[in-house]
Amino acid sequence: MKKFGGFIPGIRPGRPTAEYLQYVLSRITLPGSLYLGIIAVLPNFFLGITGSGQNQNFPFGGTAVLIMVGVGLDTVKQIESQLMQRKYDGFLR
Repeated sequence: MKKFGGFIPGIRPGRPTAEYLQYVLSRITLPGSLYLGIIAVLPNFFLGITGSGQNQNFPFGGTAVLIMVGVGLDTVKQIESQLMQRKYDGFLR
């Protein structure tokens, strides 16, 4: 962050910034990993409940669902950025 001139508003540079980032990461990592684990296991769980032998070749496992959601969100962000660029008038108007 220091190399590129970045900072966190309200937090002093140096050791307080490192402590703040460590605090935030420790709070985000566990819930995020639990969420991703649940999403990855959920399709297999539902296949086990609905029918054990009939759906063995189900094409969408947990990892595929995560990839599809990630690609979908990235596509939406790119479309929104393109729409924002078209509405931008510039500095001369």
